[in-house]
Amino acid sequence: MAVSYMDFTSPNVQFSFDLNQSTFIKKDNRNYINLLSVNELNTLGNASLLDIFLSRGNVIEPHTHQNASEIVYCISGAADVSLINPFTKKLLQYSIKPGQVVNVPQGWWHYEMATVDNTHLLAVFDAPIPQFIGASDMLRLTPPGVFAHTYCLDKAKVQEALAPIKGSVVIGPPANCSRQEAAPPSAASAYSQPTAEVSYPDEQEHIQPFDWHQLMLEQQKRLMQQQQEMFEQKQAQGTPYSDAAVSPQPEEARHGGPARPPVIGNGWDFFGNLF
Repeated sequence: MAVSYMDFTSPNVQFSFDLNQSTFIKKDNRNYINLLSVNELNTLGNASLLDIFLSRGNVIEPHTHQNASEIVYCISGAADVSLINPFTKKLLQYSIKPGQVVNVPQGWWHYEMATVDNTHLLAVFDAPIPQFIGASDMLRLTPPGVFAHTYCLDKAKVQEALAPIKGSVVIGPPANCSRQEAAPPSAASAYSQPTAEVSYPDEQEHIQPFDWHQLMLEQQKRLMQQQQEMFEQKQAQGTPYSDAAVSPQPEEARHGGPARPPVIGNGWDFFGNLF
């Protein structure tokens, strides 16, 4: 969708961008993700993408995108894309090779594992900035006692198991994982078959814990700077400044009708009738 609120006469209009200059997260030289959102290319509209590079056995951690659907396209290599259908309560797994795609509906739990080295994936979203909610954050921020009480588990064992998760992972296993293993042929058996260790000591980097909130603040700051530049240009030209030139219009104005709430399938809608 075109950006209806964009002033296409402005010198700040962007039609191209070098994706290599926008690293979303980097584990090492073989495993990293580049991001393209409306903050990098302000004419995008409701579209964005992640350019994903993975070596064998590396995983984009289980996560959801609460604001977007996702198409995962394999450019090179091979990967297993797994997702949970919340309506059938089943785990679905798709092995993709170059030219093949998997669609992940908005809000669904999913993850991707590279099954060969030099895997290159492209994740395309129908939102200007895809929101990423990773399992590592939920596991490390939820008190172990909550898990223990809710699922009748041993609190000490839960605490011990989750203690190594110190920050957002995004690409796992973490670079400092002492039990890192190569990926088996199938992600479904990833935790049942012992395999040889995978180590790239010459390319390991010390990566600070990923701070998603800081990234969002930086993106918002860039948007404010763009708005300020446009304001100054309008003032210099003697043209009255209008927020409509830089701010999204209401849903009614953009689509000619009342705004509709986003539909996120979580499979548990019937619980709303119980309270």
